[in-house]
Amino acid sequence: MVTISPALRARAAPRRMTLDVGFIRRTFFILGLLLLLISPFAPDPLAFAVGGFVPWVVLSIAGLPFIPVAAIFYFVWQWCQVFAQALLSIIDGQSMSTASFGGGVMSAYWYSLASLVVLACAFRLVFSGMRGPSPVEEVAHLEWRPLDLFFLYCGTLVLAVACTYATRLIPGLSQQFEAVSRLKIVAEFLLFVTVLGTGRGNKFLLAAVVVEIVIGFSGLLSDFRGVFVYLAMAAIAARIVLSVTSIVGGVVWFSLLLALGLFWTAVKAEYREYATEGEETQHFSIPIEDRLAYLGNLALASGSIDWGDAAYAMLNRFAYIDIFGSVITYQDATKEGAPMRQWQEALGHVFKPRFFFPDKADLSDTATYARLAGIDPALVLRGTTSISVGYMGENYVDLGFPGMLAGIFVLGLMLASSLRYFMRVRFLPWMVKQGIALAFVYNVAGVGLEASLPKLFGSIIMFFLVYLLLAKFVLPIGLQWLHARASTEPAQAS
Repeated sequence: MVTISPALRARAAPRRMTLDVGFIRRTFFILGLLLLLISPFAPDPLAFAVGGFVPWVVLSIAGLPFIPVAAIFYFVWQWCQVFAQALLSIIDGQSMSTASFGGGVMSAYWYSLASLVVLACAFRLVFSGMRGPSPVEEVAHLEWRPLDLFFLYCGTLVLAVACTYATRLIPGLSQQFEAVSRLKIVAEFLLFVTVLGTGRGNKFLLAAVVVEIVIGFSGLLSDFRGVFVYLAMAAIAARIVLSVTSIVGGVVWFSLLLALGLFWTAVKAEYREYATEGEETQHFSIPIEDRLAYLGNLALASGSIDWGDAAYAMLNRFAYIDIFGSVITYQDATKEGAPMRQWQEALGHVFKPRFFFPDKADLSDTATYARLAGIDPALVLRGTTSISVGYMGENYVDLGFPGMLAGIFVLGLMLASSLRYFMRVRFLPWMVKQGIALAFVYNVAGVGLEASLPKLFGSIIMFFLVYLLLAKFVLPIGLQWLHARASTEPAQAS
């Protein structure tokens, strides 16, 4: 009788395709080829073709084996904001160089793509040689009970709401409260990755998704799309096996996100007018139950929505580099003057904590954009939402091109180094580290290209300091509770 070794059995077993960084990279290569075929029909064929391959290039550079999955969101999200301008040019039937925001839009497109590649290089430099988790560390989360993780999520949800109200009471600690509120992302990610990895507790996953969507639309935490990001990143971290069921689930996930995004784009102006009673404020004066009822009525009347107009408006809002382009057009014509003013003001603002300097002037993205683009501040509002130049535009104002790439590289090193620190904390399970990294990236770069230099610096520094303390004194308590519950009570079925 011939004995087959376990190693030979493993080699002979059919390989299952999983959702991981390698699969995503290959998917973007195929997408790049498809966009290359379409590019001759675009107003800017070369820009369209090259832009389509950038995500594959970026993930080929930065997609190291043990890089946090949050990095995928970081790069893909910002690429989508850049490439959306190329898609918009097809719909408008005109070149980016003739866009309404000035001829600098084409330059902004190329500079932004180059910046993404530079950021990927910074990530590769920082994460090269990083060691992966031990086998025990990698699967530690699989023993936790989904019910306990759902309770943990509910607790952090209450904490996030409390932090929102605390920020209004003590504005000087807004960044600290915001960082603490992101514990909800860590708990949510752990719930999702455990359910996807074990197949148990699907009802808790669904409940968390529904709660996040309802709360996001209510305006209480002002974000309904985040849960879709966390779920996608959890699927990648869990390396789910690609099957008909998972692919259909992915299509449903994306379709729901798109439908909610279109609906929100169509009704948000009317909803905010109702919720604020016409006041120019970020705070709602209508009770939450009335706001939800009003949204429900809008949803029931969704048949009257012009979905084509909503789709164009959403793409136009998403394509953010026209703002960068208008700054380039103005700055090339009339130089602002003061060298490195944006960096100096950003660092000066960050190192003057409002808690110790209560008279520190508030940041005004609108005022900065008006100054850098030479526009009346009263004319730079999109549906009562202020406009930020974004960190790429501010780097261009200070350093020009290609000098701005040096500033972008430094920012990439700051973000990647902070992420690597948390990915190397020894006493935390691997998926907890992944959750912290996701919370970090979403807190720092959730708005993508819109993040200004002061907010970017402040978020990186404050999140790092807050989670340095949380990882040492708070998270171990939660982990001990999860381990204790898992060892004393049997896991429940889904």
